[in-house]
Amino acid sequence: MPTGAPTGGLVLRRAIREQRGRVIAASLLGMTHQGCEALVPVVIGVVIDSAVATGSSGALLRWLLVLAGLFLVLSTCYRTSARITEGTGELAAHRLRMQLAARVLDPRGGADADRLPGALTSIATNDARRVGSVATVLAYGVSAVAALVISAVALLRISVPLGLLVLLGIPPLLWLGHRISRPLERRSETEQERAAHASGVAADLVAGLRVLKGMGAESAAVARYRTTSRDSLAAALRAARSRAGHEGAILALTGVFIAVIGMVGAYLAMDGSISVGDLVAAVGLAQFLLGPFQLLTYVNAELAQGRASARRIAEVLASPATVEGGDAEPAVPAAGRLTLRGVSLGTLRGVDLDLPAGSLTGVVAADPAVAADLLLCLARERDPAEGTVALDGVALAALDPDALRRTVLVAHHDADLFETTLLENVRAGAGADADPTVVDRALTASAADDVAQLLPDGADTLLAERGRSLSGGQRQRVALARALAADRPVLVLHDPTTAVDTVTESRIAGRLRELRRDRTTVLVTTSPALLAVTDRVVVLDDGAVRADGHHDELLAADAAYRATVLA
Repeated sequence: MPTGAPTGGLVLRRAIREQRGRVIAASLLGMTHQGCEALVPVVIGVVIDSAVATGSSGALLRWLLVLAGLFLVLSTCYRTSARITEGTGELAAHRLRMQLAARVLDPRGGADADRLPGALTSIATNDARRVGSVATVLAYGVSAVAALVISAVALLRISVPLGLLVLLGIPPLLWLGHRISRPLERRSETEQERAAHASGVAADLVAGLRVLKGMGAESAAVARYRTTSRDSLAAALRAARSRAGHEGAILALTGVFIAVIGMVGAYLAMDGSISVGDLVAAVGLAQFLLGPFQLLTYVNAELAQGRASARRIAEVLASPATVEGGDAEPAVPAAGRLTLRGVSLGTLRGVDLDLPAGSLTGVVAADPAVAADLLLCLARERDPAEGTVALDGVALAALDPDALRRTVLVAHHDADLFETTLLENVRAGAGADADPTVVDRALTASAADDVAQLLPDGADTLLAERGRSLSGGQRQRVALARALAADRPVLVLHDPTTAVDTVTESRIAGRLRELRRDRTTVLVTTSPALLAVTDRVVVLDDGAVRADGHHDELLAADAAYRATVLA
């Protein structure tokens, strides 16, 4: 974990500190509520001694009014405190979700490394909710402790031995409760990890359902999920058993403690040390103490689970960045000249490449891994292990990643669509203040306008999640329109038309060249229709530049190129 990175304890403390005012208000109201609850049996004892035993109707009326006032105050405080505490937990969880979202969307990357999307979703929902619950139950814990102290003071006034019994017995009980919660904390963390992994596997299976059906691999996918789900279930059952054992042990300890208080009170009453009213008050307080102890049991369990979830959240927030952030800004307007010098990363081996400003360049890589590594470098999702990539003479490593991506857009082959209208999907690339003419030209160039005409509400038709209501080719055309509507000075497209029919692909190729005229465009593809409209084609073989020329020349002179492109 990087130096100064957030830890689980720090995440918890921040969540509580950010809601400090609400927690204090809820605690004060909760203390008032519990104090009034504790005074109810005391007042009843007074009623018995001063009104019932003496037969005074005036005293009875006065103390009944006092009881009514107590109930009015405690009910008002309870309702108000409950409203504040629930809001506190929701606000704390919301802020954690915002922090997690900011980290996941950080242009420097790194938060999603070795984590499935479903696992990140589970952390941002379930774990954030559990940490938010800590801010909620903190006020409960404070009010429960206040109830114990008030009860002890009341018992001291009734009888010193009873008061001392409560005061001396509470600390060991709280310590034992903390010790008993340790296994629950460990098992809760394991439960959340397994549940997050199961969510991630499920999300992956749903996303690839069509592919799995096409391959006939449903049984293997089901077997994989069944194994993951069983592991998650086993962890959940272990955590449930631990919680049940924790609560049972705490209730047994508090039950014994309260029984001892009742027996001591009965003995003192029989001995004549306390009155009947005092005995009733003592027994009532002993029964009342069960509530605060149960509340502390609940608080202890929530704290144990909250600490486990806070550690998982801290791991995401503390994830090391994939690339370091520079502070330089690209020139405005950017010319768009890209240069690679001695670039090595993964399968790339010392790539030297010049992409002039305003050029339309095709890049052919027979090995998909080579194309993927090149895209990582151009998008600056990874920095080269060796060599440099530069934009207009400035190394990408020196540029601010967010500013860089406002200049250079790398549109990956597997880009997903959003669950909104077709038009809003396209506008997402251009921003809220998009020029309608730019969006219309992007729709036309990508042939996504033809897709809109086939939909019931045209471009205003709501698409299903990830665009699953469209065919593969239709999704590609909408994704291409979104990339074109962004209107970046540099655009890198990876296989944008692999699922599009040949006639439509040829039409897209011509329109794409016209739309991107005088703007730097890189087509990483093996499509002959797209490569035919490029100014030049660079061939990468075994991670290095092997050939460079016009598409027609390479088709005529390079057998390996011809085999790759026309396969």
